[in-house]
Amino acid sequence: MKKIVIVGGVAGGATAAARLRRLNEQDKIVLFERGEYISFANCGLPYYIGEVIEQRNKLLVQTISGMNQRFNIDIRNLSEVTAINRERKTVTVQHVQTGEVYEESYDVLILSPGAKPIVPAIPGIEDAQALFTLRNVPDTDRIKAYVDQNKPKHATVIGGGFIGIEMAENLRERGLEVTLIEMANQVMAPIDYEMAAIVHNHMREKGVELILQDGVQAFTKQGTQVVLKSGASVETDMIILAIGVQPESTLAKDAGLELGIRGTIKVNETMQTSDPSIYAIGDAIEVRDYVNGAETMIPLAWPANRQGRLVADHINGRDVTYKGTLGTSIVKVFDITVAVTGNNEKVLKQKGLAYEAIHIHPANHASYYPGAEQISLKLLFNKDTGEIYGAQAVGKQGVDKRIDVLATAIKAGLKVTDLPDLELAYAPPYSSAKDPVNMAGYVASNIMLGDVETVQWYEIDELVKQGHLLIDVRDANEVVRGMIKGAIHIPLNDLRNHIHRLSKDETIYVTCQVGLRGYLASRILKQAGFHVKNLDGGYKTYASVYRR
Repeated sequence: MKKIVIVGGVAGGATAAARLRRLNEQDKIVLFERGEYISFANCGLPYYIGEVIEQRNKLLVQTISGMNQRFNIDIRNLSEVTAINRERKTVTVQHVQTGEVYEESYDVLILSPGAKPIVPAIPGIEDAQALFTLRNVPDTDRIKAYVDQNKPKHATVIGGGFIGIEMAENLRERGLEVTLIEMANQVMAPIDYEMAAIVHNHMREKGVELILQDGVQAFTKQGTQVVLKSGASVETDMIILAIGVQPESTLAKDAGLELGIRGTIKVNETMQTSDPSIYAIGDAIEVRDYVNGAETMIPLAWPANRQGRLVADHINGRDVTYKGTLGTSIVKVFDITVAVTGNNEKVLKQKGLAYEAIHIHPANHASYYPGAEQISLKLLFNKDTGEIYGAQAVGKQGVDKRIDVLATAIKAGLKVTDLPDLELAYAPPYSSAKDPVNMAGYVASNIMLGDVETVQWYEIDELVKQGHLLIDVRDANEVVRGMIKGAIHIPLNDLRNHIHRLSKDETIYVTCQVGLRGYLASRILKQAGFHVKNLDGGYKTYASVYRR
């Protein structure tokens, strides 16, 4: 019989505890949680504040009494582990309410402390009367009570990550005016700028004021005024601080355990720390990026759950290893869904990996069936090997399905040339005979096969400015609604009649609405002896950024 002590509940710790008991009825399992709740739905917290989730108890995944009865685990909430005494194999515990301090022995220790919101030392932050962070149920209760009782008219959200976006939406749905401030030039760092631009446009349409590329200088007037580094200011009734999280690794650091990137707890592929009798899981640990192999921190629920189960298996002698984190994630932003898996362009450039990007804009299901909605899908891959590096999608419907398929493809080691072979479920209400994932595979395969060369949305303006020819092959009724400055209009169906007017001495660039007709035009011109490049994603991708 072993004695296993777990520090922290929620996704990682609670999952590990339940799995440990399922594998072994004899081991003694003790779970310490400094908060009141051992297992709650972190990701559901903003939606309770927004009253989408109406009943508070729906957030509580498992109660202490319920888990005790089902799994026979010694659960001690409101108990903070303040030190690890590795030489004695004990932890020091302090009861949060009574102050009682005692030591608890262990044979195996699992650390699942999670991550905490970053709260920088901004001038005036100590005096802010209605400033909140969101990590747990008590945080949620405080925010909801303030909104319910004080009836604020305006909220300022600082930070454009997942929590910031979700809080902006839910406060807006509660009727508040909302300003979101983000120091970067875009919200949602995991996606690339042109994809984030779609989100920006939608949020503005929903009444959210976006302030990008500007940071907070100070809080004044007891937090009712946010002064920006640009000199501008925002008058507000409440502030949500959502600028990111940092690992709760102090306990591990003080115990002399090896730390990794950004102060995370360093672990091996079986989740063991530099002390083999101590494991660590969840948001506090360093993981390996599944795509590029680099060490990173990816605080998401799926990895924490997976790691919790894996640790329990390893403790019970099973041959298991953690393969790395892909970073698959998704968020609802009012009427649209944003999802991502793998690496984005920023990461690929940082790691020095050669890549190609494609953008497609297919309907989520057969366009002739009522209710079809466009999906903007981006795929990143290696042109030489076909390896899939990552994907991003934005749209109203069907985004989750496509990103999940592509995440599975990456895990399975499929190439972009395998995507056309995926036999995916089709009926007009659900997809098309060629699913968007198949279409992405066809477009990427065309590049690999040399059937088409592409140019990106951020390159085309400069090329036109330099005097290169850009032909817009859309129909007349489309170009009147907007076209790239400097382009000449030749409809696709008339292109063959105008070939004799074109020069073969320079590269010709073509564009259409989403890329398909541009591809057809490039094939016509290439087979006629021209060097031609198609604007990837067409005017749709270009206009999402420039709104022309």
